[in-house]
Amino acid sequence: MLKKLLGIDKKILLFIGVFAGIILSVVTVKTLAYTDSPEFCSSCHIMTEVHDSFTDSNHAGLSCGDCHLPHDNIVNKYTYKAKAGMTHVYFNTLGESKIPKVLHATEGSDEVINENCISCHENTLDNVSHDAKDSCASCHQAVPHGKGFKTEDYDKPPKPGELLENKGGTMNNG
Repeated sequence: MLKKLLGIDKKILLFIGVFAGIILSVVTVKTLAYTDSPEFCSSCHIMTEVHDSFTDSNHAGLSCGDCHLPHDNIVNKYTYKAKAGMTHVYFNTLGESKIPKVLHATEGSDEVINENCISCHENTLDNVSHDAKDSCASCHQAVPHGKGFKTEDYDKPPKPGELLENKGGTMNNG
């Protein structure tokens, strides 16, 4: 067998190797992109309500990974994704009885989500003065998974003072 392989022209072997590498790379990139998609994430039955509220939000054009994965470097992103994915596989197969009725971000994932909110909405933060005591979700918990909690005018700009009227703060744009 080895003699037959060594008898094949090295250019052909190189072509086959490069072609296989390209195919493997494309499949890997497509698979990683699909596993960030709302369709993939909602394939678990416990994510149905989360997915439904997400598709009804202003953030519906994003992938789940845009908010739920770190973006500081690619190694950290995929390590975090693999760990979270294995946790999800465990709970959806072996630990189904331990799945909480209401899903909440863990402390570590809450930090990642908050950093991503700030990263995308940095211009808004520069233009709107408000008192961010905890995380973005402490005031904006209905974004983007809060279909049932949204008011009719959830997508309208806030009125002066409206952002913090329930937190004891004030809005100062002057």
